[in-house]
Amino acid sequence: MILECLSKVAWKKVGLFAGGVLFGTAGIKILSSQDAKKAYTECTAAVLRMKDYTLEQKDILTENCADIYADAKSINAKREQERREREYREAEELLKAKKAAAEEAGLEV
Repeated sequence: MILECLSKVAWKKVGLFAGGVLFGTAGIKILSSQDAKKAYTECTAAVLRMKDYTLEQKDILTENCADIYADAKSINAKREQERREREYREAEELLKAKKAAAEEAGLEV
């Protein structure tokens, strides 16, 4: 009866379970060792350095974007001023031409 029961056991699954328990126990000891803690500390320090570098780059990028935005607004303001001056000159020339045409026609201006 015991042999029949043992023959029905899936030994592969039992072996995998036992291996997992052994590996898990060994893994916990390895992960909590001083060398592992030192490695975790070094990795954490590297991540913190990377975070600081990324924040510095973000600040530089933000400043550059602000400069670009201000320059773009200045360019648009200059173009708008030039457009207004051009329209004013064109209006003056048109007015002079109309006055000259009216004087030639003998009309009072």
